[in-house]
Amino acid sequence: MPYENYEKWKTVPLEQTPHLSIVIPAYNEQERIVATIGAIASHVSDLGFPWELLIADDGSKDATVQTVEELGLANLKVLKTPKNGGKGRAVQRGMLAAEGDYILFADADNSTPIEEVSKLLAKLETDGFDVAVGSRAAEGAEEGKKSLLRHILSGGLRMIVKYGLRIGVRDTQCGFKMYTRDVAKKLHSKQTIMGFSFDLEILFLASKFGYKVAEVPVAWVDAPGSKVDTRKEVQRFLRDLWKIQMNNLSGVYR
Repeated sequence: MPYENYEKWKTVPLEQTPHLSIVIPAYNEQERIVATIGAIASHVSDLGFPWELLIADDGSKDATVQTVEELGLANLKVLKTPKNGGKGRAVQRGMLAAEGDYILFADADNSTPIEEVSKLLAKLETDGFDVAVGSRAAEGAEEGKKSLLRHILSGGLRMIVKYGLRIGVRDTQCGFKMYTRDVAKKLHSKQTIMGFSFDLEILFLASKFGYKVAEVPVAWVDAPGSKVDTRKEVQRFLRDLWKIQMNNLSGVYR
């Protein structure tokens, strides 16, 4: 039966609304996107509900788009754009295009294994939360292969977020978050930050609008091949934190 579910998802287009949409932003991911798609498709197809996968390309200069399209998967959509606009913009395009009752954003490197998806889904389906955030800082999380520099920086940034924006989520940057459809559409339609720190703004907005947010411990591995320049992103993170505060004061988020 699991094999049959996988084959059906690959070859037979959905005729009903997806229960779950999964959005993956991708920029120059030719080398690892197929493995990630395979891992996600084989696992989620066995969960017993209709689902779709969206690859939101961010103007890749390699063969990412061609590689994904050549897979010929019936329930996979590729969202293309001619130029790089930032990870946040790619996620936004995916969220606004997704049709599922629940929408998950996951990173292209599968650093949080897709097997963790049921934990987040249960928080929304069963416990009534609006947003479920995969967390490397919550009790019970498993975090491996993280450099000393990233440990120090992430700890410092978490303190800044806690006291600067007063967001009640300890790990705002883990690339594994799920929303109900209506909440995803509202949050990402209000989004103004299109770079690496977009998660920070989305969670600030979730708090501002009074949504129920669950922080869920997940397994996470610092996968090789990351395109994140840690030092540059820290600078952008601090700049974006200031931008969020100014947006809020000036009424941008009304």
